[in-house]
Amino acid sequence: MQQYDERVDAYIAKSPDFAKPILIHIREMVHRVAPELSEAMKWGFPFFDYKGPVCQMAAFKRHCAFGFWREKMLHDPKGYLKVDGEESSAGSFGQILSISDLPPEEVLIDFIRQAIAINEKGVKVEKKPATPKPELTMPADFDKLLRGNLAAMDNFEKFAPSKKREYLEWFAEAKSDATREKRIEQALEWIAEGKSRNWKYQN
Repeated sequence: MQQYDERVDAYIAKSPDFAKPILIHIREMVHRVAPELSEAMKWGFPFFDYKGPVCQMAAFKRHCAFGFWREKMLHDPKGYLKVDGEESSAGSFGQILSISDLPPEEVLIDFIRQAIAINEKGVKVEKKPATPKPELTMPADFDKLLRGNLAAMDNFEKFAPSKKREYLEWFAEAKSDATREKRIEQALEWIAEGKSRNWKYQN
């Protein structure tokens, strides 16, 4: 893989104005510290890889994030890493609104080198067995409307269980009856076209 990826350039260019200098700073620092790292786009975000993911960055509407793939394995005596109690979009250091919100550069350099060494040794993260999710029942009103739309019913029956669940969870999360009815109406249209709940975010 190439050290730089044009898709990362495009990602930065499309990011909010406040985020651009933050992302550029992180990118330049990572490559300066570890020229052996290559860039890639994964799950829609820029990653820096060396024998596997090392770290990643992201821009959102109001904040940026910078994180390490194996953050729980890093030695962090001063407690810079926020690996517990933070939402995933906040990365390893919480929400970043400016370059000054990042830890000192010498700290980041140490983390980068630690992460590379972990990948170099081929250390694997022990995965906990996934807890099966409880089954969601088919809402009666959605089932009735689905049966009245042959294209949607045919496609829904062909969907994998995970795709079906995405729609059912979407309905269940609605805060009001009006929102729920609107979601069901939209879902029928998408399902009739063979689209999953999150089709907009899939390549």
